This record gives sequence, structure tokens and C-alpha cells, in this order.
Amino acid sequence: MTAEFPTPGLWLIGLGPGDLGHMTERAMSVARRCKKRYLEGYTALLPKDQEERLEELVGPWKRLMRPSVENPEDLLEEAREGSIALLVVGDPMQATTHIDLEARCAERGVGFEVVPGMSATSLAVSLSGLQSYRFGRQVTLPYAYGDCLATSPLEMIDTNYVSGLHSIVLLDLDPTGMGVDSPKPMQPAEAVAMLERMVSRLVEEHGERGSLAVPVGEWDGILLSDIGTDGQRVISGHLSDLSEVQGGFIHTLILPAEMGANEREAFERRVAG
Repeated sequence: MTAEFPTPGLWLIGLGPGDLGHMTERAMSVARRCKKRYLEGYTALLPKDQEERLEELVGPWKRLMRPSVENPEDLLEEAREGSIALLVVGDPMQATTHIDLEARCAERGVGFEVVPGMSATSLAVSLSGLQSYRFGRQVTLPYAYGDCLATSPLEMIDTNYVSGLHSIVLLDLDPTGMGVDSPKPMQPAEAVAMLERMVSRLVEEHGERGSLAVPVGEWDGILLSDIGTDGQRVISGHLSDLSEVQGGFIHTLILPAEMGANEREAFERRVAG
């Protein structure tokens, strides 16, 4: 590395999921050397105890929330003059917001570099025991905002299911949708209730679907809580059972399609005793 490294520009640096022990040596090295560091605080969350460790690993940092990331003029002006690290939990290019940052940097002639990190979704696949090649498009399950209830996540889950593909369902982190206040990650019971509401709305608007005839509570699911941390849990079962799981902070659901014999055995091994 030369004395000029890292060069001026915006450096998106993946922290890995959950525990900062997943952060690569390159990620730590680049973050330490950057002129300034920001932790992106709305597309994913770092556990509180890991936030407290972050400064000792990479140096002082400030938090950036949704308005400053989606309207990044100030951030890009800083990056024009020096190396600016945007620290992202997981892998930085998993979120559409961060892909947009690359485009904005290109438009303004601002340098842009990515230091990849392990993604929570790849870890979820590994922990599930399901075949990695059998996953379809992942979806985010959002909170409802007033009377606004999106059914597109359910439609994608259904499309995956009828195509024989499993679905990773990321649970929303912000009930306000503004990305400004302290996060309130969706809990398993809220997620199951939201899926039930979506099924009712979809049937009401478009009629019955054979693939959605089974009550939501009887769907198979895998709940992954706080993955990448010492307290991670992976529990399988019917959604009615998973909705009663207590504890944990950040949760992800996997909704399997028809499972092969080996997958079904792996699923059964993860059923809570």
C-alpha cells in the first residue's frame, strides 16, 4: 500500500453480520486509514455491544441515517476531498440504496470503492441446512403504514414457492419508514400477523390462489435470530409455533418450498425441542 492509500472517494466497507469478528483484515485496515468514518444505521443494524467495540477497531465514527444516505450531497462533497468510509453491516452492495451511491459518485466524478463483507443472507442460507441453489429472490417484509399494506412481498414469496424455490424474508427494522428514529426490528409474531394480513388482502383483491390455500400458521418456516452473534438461534417449525418465540433482536425468516429428503431431515433437526 502506498502513502496515498486509501485514495480520496467514498469507500463502502462491509462489517459482516452481527459480530465484528466477521470483519476482514482488509476492511479494518482501510477503515482505520480513511479520513473519516460513518456507520450507516438504517438498512441494517449492529448490535449495541459491537457498536461499542467499533471505535477501538477502526477509530472514531459517526452514524448516518436514511436522509443523509439517500440525499448524499454532503457525503459526496466530503468524499471528493478525502477518503470517507461508509461502514455497512453485512455486505455493502446488498442494498439498492448503496448501488445508487455508486451511480451518484460516477455522475459527479467522485471515487468509489467497495470492500466486501460477509452478508447476513449468505450466512442464513448456510445455517438453514437447505440447498443454496434452491433459493429464489429474497424479499423484505415491511411494516404496514396506516391503511397502506403492500402485498408485493407475498406475491414474490408465492412466485418462489410455485417455482420450487425457498424464500429469504428480511424483517423490517423501522415501523415509521423514515429511517430517522431508533430502530424497532419486527418480531416473529408481528411478521406472521403481517403475512396473514397480506394473504387476506391478496385474496380479497385477486381471488383465491391454490398455493395460498394453507393457513399461514401451518406454513413451514425457519426463524434465524441475531445471526452472526454468540446468541444466534436457528429454529424451524410451523409459523404458528415460530410466532411464539421470545427474545432476540433482529430476525430473518426462511419460507421453504417443497423440500427434498435431505432438506426435510435438516429442517426437522432444527425444530425446537
